[in-house]
Amino acid sequence: QVQPVESGGGSVQAGGSLRLSCAAPGDTRSRYCMGWFRQAPGQEREGVAGIVTGSGYTYYADSVKGRFTISQDNAKRTLYLQMNNLKPEDTAMYYCAAGETCDFRLPTSYGMNYWGKGTLVTISS
Repeated sequence: QVQPVESGGGSVQAGGSLRLSCAAPGDTRSRYCMGWFRQAPGQEREGVAGIVTGSGYTYYADSVKGRFTISQDNAKRTLYLQMNNLKPEDTAMYYCAAGETCDFRLPTSYGMNYWGKGTLVTISS
């Protein structure tokens, strides 16, 4: 079983913060690359941030740079997304993903193939 499980979503006002967590039970190979994605109603899924778990290399979408931080706790097999200065346009279902490869040129998947069911983030103005 390698399906990630997200938690930590909720509703906050604009300017607030949330931290999402993702438990990733798979082996090291299946968690070579991990990332966060989001999908708002009527919109295409977009990558938010990714990390190469072995090297710690991180990648961010331009829309969240300086506001979101992706991090990991390898011992706990957990991925985090700290979201600060949240905006109403950040409202979406947030998904955690993992995979054996990373390709940040693919903005809707980063090449990952194991997906969680999502956690809802709602930002009010």
